[in-house]
Amino acid sequence: MAANKSKLPKLLYILIALLLCGLAIPVVWVILTKFEGGLPTFQLKTPVHTIGKSFTLKGQASDQENGLRRVWIAISQHGKERTLFDKTFPSKSFWEGGAVQKELILLEIDSDALGLSDGQALLRTAVWDYSWRDWLAGNRAYEEHEVLIDTQSPTVDVLTRTHNLNQGGAGLAIYRISETGTVNGVQVADSFFPGYAGFFSDPNVYIAFFAIPYDKGPGTELYATASDPAGNTCLAGFAYHINPKRFKHDTMMISDAFLRRKIPEFEDALNTVNPSASLIDKFLVVNRELRQTSQTTLKDACKQSDAKLYWEGPFLRLPHSARRAGFADHRKYQYNGKSVDEQVHLGIDLASTAQSPVPAANNGRVVFAEYLSIYGKTVIIDHGFGLFSLYGHLSRIDVERDKLVSKGDTIGFTGTTGLAGGDHLHYGMMVNHTCVNPIEWWDPAWIRHNVTDKLGRAKKTLECSKKSP
Repeated sequence: MAANKSKLPKLLYILIALLLCGLAIPVVWVILTKFEGGLPTFQLKTPVHTIGKSFTLKGQASDQENGLRRVWIAISQHGKERTLFDKTFPSKSFWEGGAVQKELILLEIDSDALGLSDGQALLRTAVWDYSWRDWLAGNRAYEEHEVLIDTQSPTVDVLTRTHNLNQGGAGLAIYRISETGTVNGVQVADSFFPGYAGFFSDPNVYIAFFAIPYDKGPGTELYATASDPAGNTCLAGFAYHINPKRFKHDTMMISDAFLRRKIPEFEDALNTVNPSASLIDKFLVVNRELRQTSQTTLKDACKQSDAKLYWEGPFLRLPHSARRAGFADHRKYQYNGKSVDEQVHLGIDLASTAQSPVPAANNGRVVFAEYLSIYGKTVIIDHGFGLFSLYGHLSRIDVERDKLVSKGDTIGFTGTTGLAGGDHLHYGMMVNHTCVNPIEWWDPAWIRHNVTDKLGRAKKTLECSKKSP
């Protein structure tokens, strides 16, 4: 009996110990989860250094553990604080924490409405979570960012006074910007052509070659534009005249013999097309989809241009050649008496003897030298400040990317690669991302009136302004 009594306290101790262990587990869980010390975060999508007259602040607040409790954003200047954003987020329950773990914040800042003046200011952000720390107030992450309030737009002074342009042609504008660090250029309808500093000694004077697309006529809007880092933008109109042009309409007859000869060259690129598809169906994929892909590749190759005027004088044409197709020819493709497709030809086709040497049309740097779908073996040369020349359907390429070439250097030989029916050179000129009529660049009078004379007059004007008191 005494032995049984001695066992009872031991059993009681064991039960108490088990109970305490059972209680300890949820206590430890509460301490580890509800009293966690991980800070919530607020990340700006891009660093904010300047705020203009109007500015969109983009950021994301997040807390992956107990969820967001509150986000607060303010800007202070000269001792006065303006609250820009203050939001409290709901909780699921006392035990479950916040209902929101991530919040994208887009905040429109109107500097004038807030009474902000140009100069330094402080952007302040604070984020709280649903942790039980700090007497249930939660963890707080606080940051300050020094920013510059700049509400003054840059000014643009266009120095070139006449701009006589052709539909499908190129132009040149020269202008001065009142401040550095701007993104500037010429806007033509919905296309932007960047300006480049470096031609003149004044770092605030820019030149911008621009293009009038073949499908844009006299009613097209043009203006010079500049945006500073704060987002302030200035638009400056200038005098111009666009001469309308009519382009040739041509019919291309597609034969079975042509398809049997050309389609095998594109088989690798047609790997997503049903192998049993007809030759004409495969041709349409090449002529439509691969043509579009080729144009995208060309635009990518011409995104970056050296801020240096490599070229000099008129551009060379393929020697002893005859024109076989013109710029912006509107082509209708017929197969078995039916119209199957329409495309626009964005270069000039030149034919000489088979596999004729192809000269670099002018000085420049090779930025592309490889096979390019419908253009076949292709070379693209950067002539500086956004001007490029293209050589397609080559049988052989004799230059490498990044090589500097001089006017007249042999860069390859004419051929039939790509979607070429016979041996010829597809020659193109591009201003940044837009194809223009090469005829202008072969014409010494056009170059003199529209480029070199403008550069010379602007240089004299700038020199005179330096000398004047």
